[in-house]
Formats: sequence, C-alpha cells, structure tokens
Amino acid sequence: MKKYTNILYWIVMFAIMIFFAYSKGWILANFQSVEAKQAIVMLENDTNTSLLDVRTIQEYKEGHLRDATLIPVEHLEQNLGMLKNEKNKKILVYCATGNRSVYASRVLEKHGFTPINIKGGIMDLAKENVEIVKSK
Repeated sequence: MKKYTNILYWIVMFAIMIFFAYSKGWILANFQSVEAKQAIVMLENDTNTSLLDVRTIQEYKEGHLRDATLIPVEHLEQNLGMLKNEKNKKILVYCATGNRSVYASRVLEKHGFTPINIKGGIMDLAKENVEIVKSK
C-alpha cells in the first residue's frame, strides 16, 4: 500500500509542476515573452506595437503606461472587438506581475493576434523608470 501512496504522491507533484509551468507560460506557449527593458525598447522603436493592460479598472487608475488599452483579463474574450485595429500589430500585454498577462496572451494568440507577454508586469516596468500615468 505504501508503494502506491508513494507513486500517487509523485504523480500529483508532477501534475502540480506541469500546471505551474503552464500558468507561467514556460511550456506550451505560442507567444513570445520579453523582459521589461526589452518591452520599453520595442515601444520606443517599433511603430507596429501596441499596449494592452489586462489588470482591473482600479489597478489601471492607480497607474498605467501611456497609450495602453485597458481590458481586464476576465473580460478579454468578450471585448476582443476593441482590438480589431490591432490584429496586424504586435500587442505588448502586461498586468501587475506577469501572471494574468500569460493567460491573456494565450487568449489573444488563440484568436489570431500576436501577443508579447511582458514578464514581471508593471512592477518590473516601473523598476525601469518607465512613465506611469495615473487616472482619476
């Protein structure tokens, strides 16, 4: 019996590791992920790039990148029409820390967009001294 418990334990641990790697975009990701510094360079040099903020409305009001479109991740699939003019652009996707943006990038990729996930989200972007705009 102990042998089967041990095997079950390792199967569960392996499944948890796979789930974690998938949720971080480390495996089975059909989109690119970039560091904050690289994202800033892209924004400065590539006119074929747009920004998508997938955080909550409140988080957006507290500070976001200039010219970012806000679509909270939980409303993304229903609001893809807001991005119809971005279909031929690279879309830099960010959230607070880079977790929700992985999910959002998967949704965008599934619908024919070209998402690029920003690792570390706005927290890492802020460390690079990018301009953060506050809304009222």
